[in-house]
Amino acid sequence: MRLLLVEDDPILGNGIEAGLRQAGFTVDWTRDGRSAQLALETTRYELVVLDLGLPRVSGMELLRQLRARGSDLPVLVLTARDTVRDRVSGLEAGADDYLIKPFDLSELVARIRALLRRAHGRSVDAIRYRDLVLRPESLTVTRGDETIALSGRECAILVELLDHQGTALSRARLEESLYGWHDEIESNAIEVHIHNLRRKLGSELIRTIRGVGYLVPRDSP
Repeated sequence: MRLLLVEDDPILGNGIEAGLRQAGFTVDWTRDGRSAQLALETTRYELVVLDLGLPRVSGMELLRQLRARGSDLPVLVLTARDTVRDRVSGLEAGADDYLIKPFDLSELVARIRALLRRAHGRSVDAIRYRDLVLRPESLTVTRGDETIALSGRECAILVELLDHQGTALSRARLEESLYGWHDEIESNAIEVHIHNLRRKLGSELIRTIRGVGYLVPRDSP
């Protein structure tokens, strides 16, 4: 899943970016509010991690603009402003969660996962589909007594397809969710990941819709 990190402190931002990547997320990092505006206008994200004390355009103004456009993109605010009034102001402006600096990276990751679960209508991290149970936090799929290991990008593709069951997703859409600004993308990368998923989980799971993309059929209730 692709996240936007907006943080002007280079040391803190570098640590957060590295930690989120290690947790399996694709991360784009901007260091000011104007750059974040441009990123949000041109790229599809699953969530924004937003510092409030930003140069050029403040984090609070960026949040208000986002909500004024009708966007329901989850936003987790990071800030050193720890008064109740500051927290209330951020939440009323449209933040979905609020984390006070300094914080533990594991708590940030847990809060991000919780917001993403809520956004996709899930109460737990595990995603169930027919006889499969996908656990993104451990990069595994369980089928009966068998546990199947996935790579980070195989897992990300499967999550994206399962979150959009019944909808064909194009290669470009999958690339956008998997690769950040500084990642190199080989021309057949998505095809290779799909091939590996079919090899591990069976050829019937992911269908190719010719000229459109890839689809996981909607699971019957």
